[in-house]
Amino acid sequence: MPALPSLISMMSQLIASPSISCSQAHWDQSNKGVIELLENWLSTLGFRCEIMPLPDQPNKFNLIATLGTGDGGLVLSGHTDTVPYDEGRWQSDPFKLNERDQKLYGLGSCDMKGFFAIVLDTVQQMALSNVQQPLIILATADEESSMSGARALVDAGKLKARYALIGEPTSLTPIHAHKGIMMERIQVTGQSGHSSNPDLGNNALDAMHDVMSELMLFRQQLKTQYRDASFVIDYPTMNFGCIHGGDNPNRICGRCEIEFDLRALPGMSNKALMGEIAQRLPSIEAKTGTKIQLNSLFPDVPSFYTSVESDIIKACETLTQRQASTVAFATEGSFLNQMGMETLILGPGSIDQAHQPNEFMALDQIQPMQTVIRGLIERFCLPLNDVKK
Repeated sequence: MPALPSLISMMSQLIASPSISCSQAHWDQSNKGVIELLENWLSTLGFRCEIMPLPDQPNKFNLIATLGTGDGGLVLSGHTDTVPYDEGRWQSDPFKLNERDQKLYGLGSCDMKGFFAIVLDTVQQMALSNVQQPLIILATADEESSMSGARALVDAGKLKARYALIGEPTSLTPIHAHKGIMMERIQVTGQSGHSSNPDLGNNALDAMHDVMSELMLFRQQLKTQYRDASFVIDYPTMNFGCIHGGDNPNRICGRCEIEFDLRALPGMSNKALMGEIAQRLPSIEAKTGTKIQLNSLFPDVPSFYTSVESDIIKACETLTQRQASTVAFATEGSFLNQMGMETLILGPGSIDQAHQPNEFMALDQIQPMQTVIRGLIERFCLPLNDVKK
């Protein structure tokens, strides 16, 4: 069997293949180059590779690479896309892996192309000709924007395994739960007119004041009603991210819109929350004589939860010597859980470096992550007599 490139070489090639996903079209790119690199390397290792184009997105792809058969097994999952980068704020080319001060710099180094290089380097060092349960390497598209890659997998219903690890950067801490996220827009339409006579129009900014007051009241109610002590921020949060309205001080504002996010705790329903917000708007509409519309900016991401008693959580706690915890950021974990897998989030690098200029993965994260990957494959994919004691 031909040898793969070195871990550093694979990481370099993955980072050198741009795959930004973004809601803004001028940033958005295909992930085909990354998928083709992974498909070539995994095929070399004997994996059966399926490249899955996303519906209505012919330039975006998932990759499902499978070794072995069975109704159990393990998925090692990551996303192939990155966020945009801040031009001029990087000390080195974001698309060229740069090593300095015991750190590997590059766009996607920890979030999360470096994870794939670590997985491949680990797998090629193992004797996997006699896997008892399947080992599946999953690479998804558009996690950083719409999560359409993971959604397409749920819709297709073809990914089957018992356990899954998503290698998002968690500083090697097992994560068993995170909040969901909704991103919404409320638009208020009034009537513009000359500011010298308020009766000539209907000020959308005035009505938006009522909308925001109602949202703030709802936010406080959620904080009072729902708590989960396993989270650092132990209540649901609502953030008013941006507001736009009007065009000139001497014109009555004819239109105003606000965009906000809402991060719900596990066990809460995004759909129910959306319904509660929607129910509060008609009375403001009637009171102010405006038109008020509520729309989602992106499809929502459900909260994620796997019991701390799950075998894979317990296994990773043992392998890392760290207790399972929670995070505030969202992942594809809930979608893998929907497909019947007991899932956890655990990966090299820190979320503090993700989405930042000069993103990096510390070299000392690599070997411990390989230990985790090797341990999980031995536990969930190999016959007992093949595992070295």
